Amino acid sequence: MKKFITIASAGLMLLFVSCNSNTAGGGNTQGEKNIETVKAVNRAIESGDMSKLDQYIAADGVDHSGEHGEVKGLDSIKASLGRMHDDYKDLKLEEVQQAANGDYVFTLSRFQGTNTVPSMGAPAGTHFDMTSVEVVKFNAEGKATDHWGYMSMADAMKMSGSNMEMPQGGNRMDTTKH
Repeated sequence: MKKFITIASAGLMLLFVSCNSNTAGGGNTQGEKNIETVKAVNRAIESGDMSKLDQYIAADGVDHSGEHGEVKGLDSIKASLGRMHDDYKDLKLEEVQQAANGDYVFTLSRFQGTNTVPSMGAPAGTHFDMTSVEVVKFNAEGKATDHWGYMSMADAMKMSGSNMEMPQGGNRMDTTKH
């Protein structure tokens, strides 16, 4: 009888786990749909086709990490992302890893390309290969409402053309006044 209860319990656990994993892995959760939206926006930036972005970005969306400050509104975001495509030949945006939590998608991204115009302090013809963390917030309709991008200090310094080296032991800097 104990064997039967153990086997039945194990079977029920397997059934429960497989049912839950089918839902999580089937692309049906809102988090997974939001992850697919982030990927679709990245493909639009790479291709330069901004025509479908209204399917993915809310009309009142805000890019909090625009090159010159916040970019507000879908039309302004489309123009900004279009310039990004135009300003970098061979542009590639790779989603290294992604996770969704509630209304947010977190992406560890790799950005590669060669700028065709001076950008972020670097002269035209500079090849970029940087890593960043992108955070996107979504509304109840599954459209992106907010975007934040964070890059490592070392990549930011490389992009700006700085010859400064990072201190040993990481990104810590002494900010106290002497």
